[in-house]
Parts: sequence; C-alpha cells; structure tokens
Amino acid sequence: MSAAPERTAGGREGNLRREGDRRREGAGGAEQDLEDQGNLGNGRDGAPPTGGLTRRGLAVATGTAAAVIVATTAGQAVPALAPLDLLAPRRPDLGPQGLPVNRTARAARVAVAARDPGYRLEVVGTRRVGYDLAQLHALPSHTVRLPITCVEGWSADATWHGPRLRDLLDAALIPVDATIRVESLEAHGGYRASEVRPAHARDPLTLLATGLNGADLELDHGYPARLIAPDRPGVLQTKWVHRVVLL
Repeated sequence: MSAAPERTAGGREGNLRREGDRRREGAGGAEQDLEDQGNLGNGRDGAPPTGGLTRRGLAVATGTAAAVIVATTAGQAVPALAPLDLLAPRRPDLGPQGLPVNRTARAARVAVAARDPGYRLEVVGTRRVGYDLAQLHALPSHTVRLPITCVEGWSADATWHGPRLRDLLDAALIPVDATIRVESLEAHGGYRASEVRPAHARDPLTLLATGLNGADLELDHGYPARLIAPDRPGVLQTKWVHRVVLL
C-alpha cells in the first residue's frame, strides 16, 4: 500500500520536468524565429535584402548624382571645366563672334530685310531723321564692354561699338525725359520691340551697336544695328533695329 503514493509523486515530478522542457523548447524556437527574421532583413547569411535601398545605399546614390550634376555644369563658372559642361543650358563662349545666339535671323525671318542694301534707320521724335548704312557707320562711334545676360541662365561679356543712343535721340529732338520704343525688322513675336525709359536711353553706355568684338555685327547678333544697354535682360536688347520712336 505504501508504494502507490511514491509512484504518484514520481509521476508528478516527471510531468513537471516534461512541461519545463516544452517551455524551454518553445522559448528557444521563438528566439530562433526572431534571429532568422533579423538575418533576412539585414541581408545576412548570403541572401539579399527583401527590397529597397539601404540608408547607406541611398546616401551613396544621392551623393553620386549630385557630384555628376556639379561636374557637368561647372564649366559655366570655371572655364577650364568647359569641356565637361554637358548639362548647362548654353556655352557662353560658343557662337558667332564668340557670343551665343538665342534667336537666329532665319528663325526671326529677317535675313533678307537685314541684308537689304536699301536699309535705313529711322529715328522719329519732334523731327524725323533717317540714316542709310554708310551714314550710320559714319556717326561718332563709342566702345563699351557690356554683358549679354540671358533668361536661360548664361551671361557673357562682349565689346560693342556704335553710336550712343542718346546722340540719335538728340538729333531727332527727343526730350531727355522721354520713353522711346526700339523696333526690330522682325514682324512678329513678343520681343520685336522694346521700350526704353530715360535712365537707359540717356545712359552713356547705351549704344545702337553696329559692331561686336572688333568687327561688324554678324547677322544673328542683330546686323545692321542692335540695342545694347547696361542692366537689361538679353530679350530686351532688341536686334535688327530699323526704327526708334518717341512715345
């Protein structure tokens, strides 16, 4: 009769040991699952990450792209790097007479009119004054160094020569406080004419230029005459000028 309780106690102890073993096995399995998930997420054990760039990869890609952009636009500011200037809007040293051209005479449809031997410049104020090509070139000429600054983002210095605009206005008896309109041979387009207020019209640096960088203007730069004034965007430096009018 005394052996039965001993067997009952032994059975209980065995049950407790088995329950403890099962719990330890369950905890170990959960830890292994967590470790396996971490390995997959970090790309360990030779397997690649499940998707997307790592933070380090994203930083490297961003830095590389920025370096490429800087390298391929630096020639706008550093002449020695000009050959790498692949993404910049326009090379400021390329074009006829060493100056870029935004709008050609062909695009403006003025090539025939600009080359016409019968070309005349007309200045209309209190009185009307006209100049043929020979008379225009015989006027007192002045030389200035002024940039062309384009809305595309480039700027290039150039040396211009021709009569001062204010001298032409005085010859037509245009008042010193008057605004004028400079008109192009171009028949259509938003920039075929521009208004010039007194501050620019009377500035001694403002020319009706007939020459660029020591030679007569090339056709695409506005031959036979173009406006050049300080501190005005290139689109307002009217080319192929044939008329100046008091407003």
